[in-house]
Amino acid sequence: MGYAEPTPIQAEIIPLVRSGRDVVGQAQTGTGKTAAFGIPLVESVDRDTNDPQALILVPTRELAVQVKGELSKLGQHTGVKIIAVYGGQAMSRQLESMRRGVQIIVATPGRLMDHMQRGTVDIGQVKFVVMDEADQMLDIGFADDIEYILRWTPKARQTLLFSATMPGPIHRLARHYLKDPAWIQVGGDGEPVEGVTQRYYEVADRDRPTTLESLLRQPGVITQALVFRRTKIGVDMLVSHLQRREYDVQAIHGDMTQAHRDRVMTRFRSGDLRVLVATNVAARGLDIPAVSHVINYDMPGNLEEYVHRIGRTARMGRHGTAITFVSEWDFPALDVIQAHIGDSLELATLAPAAN
Repeated sequence: MGYAEPTPIQAEIIPLVRSGRDVVGQAQTGTGKTAAFGIPLVESVDRDTNDPQALILVPTRELAVQVKGELSKLGQHTGVKIIAVYGGQAMSRQLESMRRGVQIIVATPGRLMDHMQRGTVDIGQVKFVVMDEADQMLDIGFADDIEYILRWTPKARQTLLFSATMPGPIHRLARHYLKDPAWIQVGGDGEPVEGVTQRYYEVADRDRPTTLESLLRQPGVITQALVFRRTKIGVDMLVSHLQRREYDVQAIHGDMTQAHRDRVMTRFRSGDLRVLVATNVAARGLDIPAVSHVINYDMPGNLEEYVHRIGRTARMGRHGTAITFVSEWDFPALDVIQAHIGDSLELATLAPAAN
């Protein structure tokens, strides 16, 4: 898979998981945490038993598919059976996969609870539970679902929790459900991923579409961009605007069918699609290796959101650029981000367009 040596979080966490410790891992996005828990999980699964032995909870469908894909690659020579369970995909397909036997389940909490309540999945024997992107699961409103699910797992399980930020509710979750965990922090609290150049442009609200087009027209600069908007309607309006001007752009948000989202993500991951416009929820946890630019078309609502968004670029040691549009009423939010980020977030100006 091209791993020559472990990333810092892998070097710290793999030995702890192998030794049986519960772990809370705080790491910037793109640091290799899926392999940090995936390698020891794949190693320790008993392939002679067809009951679920490990459960990985994730906030979004896309992340479920992504984590399942990474674990399948890690375990491709071991015969381990892994399935992804998420909403938007036919129940019948997931049931058929479970009937054939499964050792590792990667699931969004809502769809897993559906299966539990129908009696189609039994997590009463799992040895490992992983909560990935835990802060995002709580943001989306999965706290009650997570507690319901954990109550059905054995007390003797080994539990791992990963989160980019550590707000109070994450600490409470760790205190309630983990036994004397090792706390591992790679990078500071809410620090952006290294390798991201951060710039902001002061742009009047009405000028944002033309500013975005000016950036996209610069030759050879933006090879692939992930553009964030706050609302689904905002995503659709911007995509329609850019498509009318013949830009290669697609949308992704929660109102789209899973099949459509999968098609768009396949094109974007392969580099065949230049611009993806997304809401926060749709893009959480996505690993898209080649994104050159993240563009905050709408100002992030808080510091954590800013860190998560810009972490979609500069994955696994690559370089990337994060651009934020700051309109008339965005300066208080900018002040909060700058107070934390410091001089790394620089004011930029657009070069005058050539006639």
